[in-house]
Order: sequence, then C-alpha cells, then structure tokens
Amino acid sequence: MRTLILLTAAATLAAQPQAAPRAPLPPIKSLKYPPLKAVKIPEVTQFTLANGMRVFLLENRNLPVVSGFALIRTGNLFDPKDKIGLADMTGDVMRMGGTKSKTGEQLNEQLENIAASVESSIGESFGRVGFNALKENTDEVLGAFKDVLTAPEFREDKVELARTQNKSGIARRNDDAGGIARREFSDIVYGKDSPYGWDVEYETLDRITRNDLVAFHKRYFFPKNTLLAVQGDFDIPAMRAKLETLFADWTVEQPPVPEFPKVDEKPRPGLYVAAKNDVNQSNFRLGHFGGKLNDKDYPALEVMSSILAGSPFSSRIGQAIRVRGYAYDIGGDWGAAYDHPGLFVIGGGTKSDNTFKAIRTVQQELEKFMSAPPTAAELQSAKDKILNTFVFQFDSPAKTLSRLVTYEYYGYPKDFIFQYQKAVEAVTPAEVQRVAKQYIKPENLTYVVVGKPADFGEPLTALNLPVTNIDLTIKQPKAVTAKADAASLAKGKALLDKTRGAMGGAKLTGLKDMTLLMDVKIDAGGGQLAAKQKIQWVAPATMRQENELPFGKILSFYDGKGGWIKTPQGEAALSGPMLRQVEEQAFYNLYSLVASGGASANYLGDGTVEIGNGADLVAKLTVDEATGMPQKLVYRATAGPPIEVEQRYLEFKDVDGVKVASRSETYQGGKKFADSALIEGKVNSGLNAEELSKKP
Repeated sequence: MRTLILLTAAATLAAQPQAAPRAPLPPIKSLKYPPLKAVKIPEVTQFTLANGMRVFLLENRNLPVVSGFALIRTGNLFDPKDKIGLADMTGDVMRMGGTKSKTGEQLNEQLENIAASVESSIGESFGRVGFNALKENTDEVLGAFKDVLTAPEFREDKVELARTQNKSGIARRNDDAGGIARREFSDIVYGKDSPYGWDVEYETLDRITRNDLVAFHKRYFFPKNTLLAVQGDFDIPAMRAKLETLFADWTVEQPPVPEFPKVDEKPRPGLYVAAKNDVNQSNFRLGHFGGKLNDKDYPALEVMSSILAGSPFSSRIGQAIRVRGYAYDIGGDWGAAYDHPGLFVIGGGTKSDNTFKAIRTVQQELEKFMSAPPTAAELQSAKDKILNTFVFQFDSPAKTLSRLVTYEYYGYPKDFIFQYQKAVEAVTPAEVQRVAKQYIKPENLTYVVVGKPADFGEPLTALNLPVTNIDLTIKQPKAVTAKADAASLAKGKALLDKTRGAMGGAKLTGLKDMTLLMDVKIDAGGGQLAAKQKIQWVAPATMRQENELPFGKILSFYDGKGGWIKTPQGEAALSGPMLRQVEEQAFYNLYSLVASGGASANYLGDGTVEIGNGADLVAKLTVDEATGMPQKLVYRATAGPPIEVEQRYLEFKDVDGVKVASRSETYQGGKKFADSALIEGKVNSGLNAEELSKKP
C-alpha cells in the first residue's frame, strides 16, 4: 500500500506544469549600491547665559522627549597623586549622594516614576552630567539635573559606598588577562609616573574624604567652565527663557582651569611580561604612541591601520594570524585622542604555546607592510569601511549635537568632520605607504604579554628584546599603627601577659594543636545561611578549614607557605587573594596571637592592645582589664577590597585548661556577618601537619 501511495504522488507531481528555472543570482562583487546620503548638520542655536555658561540648543520634534548634557572642563588628570580616584568618586557621588533637598534614593524614586534619568560621571578629560525626560516632565527633570550639577550633597554613606565599589574594582583588576594587557600597555607607554599612566590603589582611595569631593566639585563646576547642550521637542525661545531662569542663581566664580598635563612622548621599547599562571592562553599588545585627531596625516593613518590590522577577518595581520591558527580575534588601531597622543596598538589572544609565533608573525607583517603600498582593492575596502561608518555618527539629533559640542569643548573647527571625510576620500596607496614608513617605529615598540611563561613554547627571549617582568601584586594599604613609647609598650606587654594567663597560661603557650567544631549562621542579605565549620590548627602555622554549606563543602589547607582549596567546582592551589586570606587568618587566630604576643604589643588605652607581626598585619585586641579575658579583636582584611573585621567574644568555655570562645559574633564593614557557637573543642589531641594536608 505504501508503494502505491508514493507512486501515485509521484505521478501527480509529474503531471503538473513545471516552474521555469530561476535565473542564477549575480556574483556579490557585481552588486551596485547607491552612494551614501550626504550628512546634513542641522542648525544649532548657541548663546551664553548671564553667568557665563555657554548653551547649545537643537530643536527636534521627532519624538516627545527632551535630553541634554553638561560638559565640564575637569577630569581625573587633575587628581592629586596621593589621592588618585578623587575625580571618579566625585563624579559618582554627585548623583548617588543626592542633593540638599533629596537623597539619592529619593531622586531614584522621583525619576523612575516619570521614566526619566539624571546621571553624572568624570572621565579622563571631562566631567559630564546628563538627563533624559518625556516632554511633559521637562521642567521637573531639568530641576533635578540642575541640582545634581550645581549643588550635590556628597552624603558620607555614599562616599563610603563609592570607595567600596572602587576597591572592588581594584580587587578584580587582575582577573582578566586581556584587561591586564590593555591596562599595563597603556600605563607603560604613557609612563607610570604620568597622570595618563596612574592606577587607583587602595591607599589612594583611603586618603580621600568627603571634604575632598566637595572641594573638587567647587573648583571645577562653575558656569564659565561648563557647556550645556539640550535637544528635543521644545520651542527654542521658550527653552532659552527656561534655562535663563533656572540657572540665574548659579553665579559661582573660580579662576580659569589650567591646561591638562602634557604627555611625555619618550619611547619605552622592550618586552614586558606579566605572569598569570591560571590561564592557558596568552594576551599580548604591542605598539607605541599614536597621535591626535587633528594631525594632518591622521586620515591616512586610519586607512593604514584598517588595512594593516583593522579586522581579524580581512586585515593583513588578521589573515596572517588566523590562517596559521594562532588566534581567532586579533586587531589593531592607530589611536588618536582629541587633545593628546593616543596609542598605536596591535593585540589579541593566542594559545600559550603559540605566543612567540603569533608575535613574530605580527613583526613580519609590519615589515612587509612598510616595504610596499597596499593594493587598490585593500585601499578601497578600508576607505569604504571608514566612510560607511561616518554616517552612523550623525544618524540622530542627539548624536549630532553631542559630536558638535565635543568639537567645541576641545577647540576643533565646526566643519572638522567634513575636512576629515574629504581627507579619507583622497588617501592614495602611496600616501598609505608613506605614513607607514614615517610613523611606525619598530625600534620603539612596547610589547606586553600576559600569560603563563612556562607554556609559551619558544622562550620570548628569542625576540631579542630587553625583558622586564611586570609585578601584578595589588598594593595593600600600609598598616597604620599608633605611636608607641616605652611606657605604652610595657603596659601592652603586661596586659597581654595577663590575658595569656587568663586564657590558660602554660596550657595556652604549650598548645601543639587545636580542633574547633562550630555552628555558624551567616547573614546572607535576605536571611541566614546555616553552616558547620571545622578549624584544625597545628603549631606553628598549619591550618585546615572545612565549611559545610547548603550548596556543598569547601575545604582549605595551609602549611605556613602555601596550600590548596577544594570546592564543589574543583580544586586549585592557594594563590593571590585566597592565599593572602589564609595567611591573615593564621595570624589573626586569637589563641596563637595571644600565645605568641606578635612582634609588638602597644597599649592604646581602654583595655586595647595593638599587636603587629612586624610587617604589614596589625590587630587590636580589647580585653577586660580586670579579668584579662578578650572582648573583641579588630583587624583589616586585605585579601579582597580592604574591610574592617571585628570579632566579638560573648562567652568562653574551658577545654582542657584552655579558654575557648563558645559564642562569638563577626562584623564586616560595621555590619553583622555571622554568629558562631562552639559544638566541640579539642586541644593537644595529636594532630599533625601531614594528616591535615590529606585531601578527601
């Protein structure tokens, strides 16, 4: 039956008239495209308010919305060297800290209810405060915008929040190899002693106070230092009158802002290697200084860089690297900034054992590129790519106004973009070769490689470049200790001796090992997280910790120098922040800390003794001076973003002659983190380091 059905269907189809065959599609290269529409710059109304603020208005009736922004001549280039991060924190807290009349949270609620926004930030060479609003809410949103711009409150809690957020960024900055390569390349080429090459550190953030933010805002945020741009659905005369009234009381005067620091264009050639042993790929960057956008040869240089490395799929270097299987994503650019030299850079990622081969291929392609002009096809493709993206820079009134005001801010002519467009169109193959020979300096190239050196395949010394190792260690804040004298040190030692006696005397100082099993309840935001914690310690510094959590078990082992950690996701050697955390835990262990007394014990008053390790760790132990028993231990954890930790000891229990905390509370950054209760304790039970090191 099935055969009959199939035969019948086939016969039916054969009897139907057949459609005429389709004509073959034309080759893609034969397709013709209409020329791009010419960019037309709309009329922008410009005027200066009585207070000196310059205003740019662009009427746009396409949608019932109004948006705008203020550009302020400031930037992190003006950060004091000992307070790097000040400009960034100022820009953040201007908005999140609220104004005199509304907190940041109240502003959030107000603006969210009317689908509006007001945001602030400070970058390298400008500050920006922007807003977006529906037409009917323009007055309300402009009022909030003006308050954030002119009268931010810089509430202390938001200053601390911004500090914490910045510290979190520092703690994570070595997580990504590509991010490391970008940062280190830029810092090295510009110079680490230059504001263009500075990095924010924990210590510089800690020096910044609320008063610093207030003073930074006062110095740079004044009318004559501000450009204001507004576009949207409004009538020009009405908006002008509105702004004149709104800003009539902003009459702050300050001296003119100085020029931004100059870039030291001294070449810094050589190979700089950052060891990151937890990756199986290398990330590299090579290059040197680029130029400015208004350099006469910039259009030809951009065409050149597009042909050379602009695309991983069609550029010379992209094809050479990919065809050999060294990397999938590689690219480059002749970087240019508005007011200082940008960076010429070529970079990408590659499998570790191809590191040398990939870099050598880039070198070879650079040599070949400088010896002969590009083909006509390469030139046309690069120019089309650049010119085709040109129109998208002006595809909305908001983008157009932003670009025009940016030109004004940096002192560029109004028709700069058209000068640039014509220059790109006129670039010839000979000109590309000329600028390549004139501007690319192989002898000045800075090479930065991030990866696992043991897996590089051929050693990078074969590149015949001077090698410098990059230290990726995140600088920890220096331990701040109180002033000590003979009397305070003597009193501190005496009080610590009393505490040692109260906690067990010879039993405590003779401790060879200890096991503590505890119930721990961790405050996890929305509720408590129950855990079982087992801590085992063998003198002098071997420690094993097991945490049973709802999502699995976490184990760690430390022998005084290194160790390992095992989680449900896998096992790894202790390194970086994890190793630092265990090192700190070993020192801040109450029992060994009291037994050893640290390197120094300085009495601070009110029963508090400051105990240091003689290097970078300091704890403050507060005891009941009458009994000598500990009440709390305060220290700064620095494994991640530095945070103050406070252990409060509520009850003690005698365990074979040693007083052990049976109930305690832990606070982090002033907030309660955990409650701990002792289930069982053992001392001198015969534990040994070899036993603790065994993995399950």
